Amino acid sequence: PETEANLRWSDLPQRIYLEPLCQLVCKTDVNRAVVLMGPRRVGKTVIIHQVIYRLITREKLPAGNLLYVPLDTPVYSGLALEKLLGLFREMHAHAGREPLHLFFDEIQHLKDWEIHLKSLVDTYPECRFTVSGSAGAALRLKSRESGAGRFTDFTLPPLTFCEYLHFTGKEDVFFGAALGGFLSLQERMALLNQAFVNYIQFGGYPEMVFSEEIRNDPQHYIKSDIIDKVLLRDLPSLYGISDIPELNRLFVMLARNTGGEVNLPGLSKGSGVAKNTLARYLEYLEAAFLIKRIRRIDRNARRFQRERAFKVYLTNASMYVALFGPVDEGNSAVLGRLVETAVLNQLPHLRGAVGKICYAKWNSREVDFVEMDEGAARPVRAAEIKWSDRHIERRGEIAGLLEFAKRNPSLQQPLLATTRTRLENHEIAGQNIAFVPAADYCYHLAKDPQGKLQTALPQAPCSPFPT
Repeated sequence: PETEANLRWSDLPQRIYLEPLCQLVCKTDVNRAVVLMGPRRVGKTVIIHQVIYRLITREKLPAGNLLYVPLDTPVYSGLALEKLLGLFREMHAHAGREPLHLFFDEIQHLKDWEIHLKSLVDTYPECRFTVSGSAGAALRLKSRESGAGRFTDFTLPPLTFCEYLHFTGKEDVFFGAALGGFLSLQERMALLNQAFVNYIQFGGYPEMVFSEEIRNDPQHYIKSDIIDKVLLRDLPSLYGISDIPELNRLFVMLARNTGGEVNLPGLSKGSGVAKNTLARYLEYLEAAFLIKRIRRIDRNARRFQRERAFKVYLTNASMYVALFGPVDEGNSAVLGRLVETAVLNQLPHLRGAVGKICYAKWNSREVDFVEMDEGAARPVRAAEIKWSDRHIERRGEIAGLLEFAKRNPSLQQPLLATTRTRLENHEIAGQNIAFVPAADYCYHLAKDPQGKLQTALPQAPCSPFPT
């Protein structure tokens, strides 16, 4: 029934991940539990309630066949999942094999939850189990260790740029069908870029979008409620880390240089962390959804035999502002790296596209992002991410992209070079280059159902902008 509580959740904006999650929760041909994971404060509890609302209103399931349990509530402390299932069945007098949907939120509060859940999946094949939690590193580790063949992981990332525009009511202003000619290209790009910079600095978390108080104090909200809880509580308790200041020092160093190339010897020297410890810390930070590493290839798209260098990105550019304060729009160097970070963050995590992204570097030249066809071990798409327009004329700034394309004819055309305001196509040195505003590209990239670097490109001269 459409109770007041159900309507409260349904009235909240819906993320683009709601429909795929609903499909996974309702899937019955494979007997698996769904493990919903992701960074803190990205809306996991909200999306669970929205799934429940859809099951009741769209799938017409009886409300009495659905159970939601927040395991961080003290009254449920110490109760096994099977005990909760038994109490639920007894309360509603369910028949022995009646299909049920059970949602266990904050599952990390139950000791050995993965063992309990695996047992339930095997014992009650007629039931559909969905669990979630804030301790992303713990869920990811235990799901992979104990849930092979029994759990399906579903990652809910921070807000994409298209979600941010939708949540703020600006999506139709910039991309609506009835856009019309009320804005010139220059006016539209100025406003869109303003929204894009706001998104980069303050738009990664739903609560920041809707709360001016939180936007005015991101250091308190993101740093204390998100970053510190992971660094000071989740990771130490999960991996037995004793030197917490050392871990924090490393993360701050990586965050300050998001989008930059690092190597283990240099990182060890700069952070004061021993190399053998450093490798483990990087793994922990990535498991906790704080950073994302991408590997390096050479100009022929070959991996190095000894992978000493790699790039590290924050999984949410808003974390930079929380740690170091807002970035002035005139600071093009930092903003450029945050734009590059934002582009990587748009790739739909559901389709595994991020794992296929690497960067190419040789001599003094580089290509920011290369998407690999892992089966054929060849590059299929390449992109140079910039926050300026000058490289359209100063073509030496994209020399790396041009040389890489010449050496790798498997690349799909057009190649991509983002800009700040200009949307143009140019034939350069025998290569078709699409120059696309970074803000416009980020919007289309997150909208693209395939999660490819090139498939979402607006094609010049068929501009989506009003003239």
